[in-house]
Amino acid sequence: MIYRDQAPYVTVVIPVYDEETILESAVRELLGRLDRFGWSYELVLSENGSTDATRQIASDLAREFPQVRQLNTEGANYGRALQRGILEARGQYVICDEIDLCDTDFHQRAMAILETGGTDFVVGSKVAAGSEDQRPLVRRLGTLIINGLLRALLGFKGTDTHGLKAFRRRALSDLAERCVVDRDLFASEFVIRSERAGIGIREIPVRVLEKRPPSIHLLRRVPNVLFNMGRLVLAIRLKS
Repeated sequence: MIYRDQAPYVTVVIPVYDEETILESAVRELLGRLDRFGWSYELVLSENGSTDATRQIASDLAREFPQVRQLNTEGANYGRALQRGILEARGQYVICDEIDLCDTDFHQRAMAILETGGTDFVVGSKVAAGSEDQRPLVRRLGTLIINGLLRALLGFKGTDTHGLKAFRRRALSDLAERCVVDRDLFASEFVIRSERAGIGIREIPVRVLEKRPPSIHLLRRVPNVLFNMGRLVLAIRLKS
């Protein structure tokens, strides 16, 4: 674990929005698993615009556990919350996770790769060979469509951009700060900017089994995804 006056070895960043039903139990379980790895670490709960008791629960957890930090961002905005968590991370390494996954198997495998020095960025791919994506069909199709658009419009060479990530903070923090697209496609911009900057990226398969339905319905996200896809193409193709 880590205390607030010490710099941790690893920062785990988790954006949270309207997660009152699972937040406390998920965090307590995650802390127990992280303690077994022997790393000094901090867990950053980057809350954004919650309309339920999520902010208060996160605050209570931060008071109880010195290794938990809470960030509050106004307005429901996953990308902005993730970006802020990355930029305010203090660890030598940063792991980006989801509260409904808390996949410490990915944490362990990704850190083993990063610590060898062979790459600075590990992406957990839901569609790479060996992955196991147990989300509903419509969610899996959405991932395939978005990644297909990223390949067609921006020359993306990988298989996935959204979800679990781990990276060396000093190598990637400047690129995270340069990202201009938020909401669902911040993560895509972050990966694509890294790829285009020549950062070595290694994809590893992951198992995805969510603990609850998405906090924002998929169809409600479509207009923002399409709008931000246009912004992303503009930012990468015309302004880079």
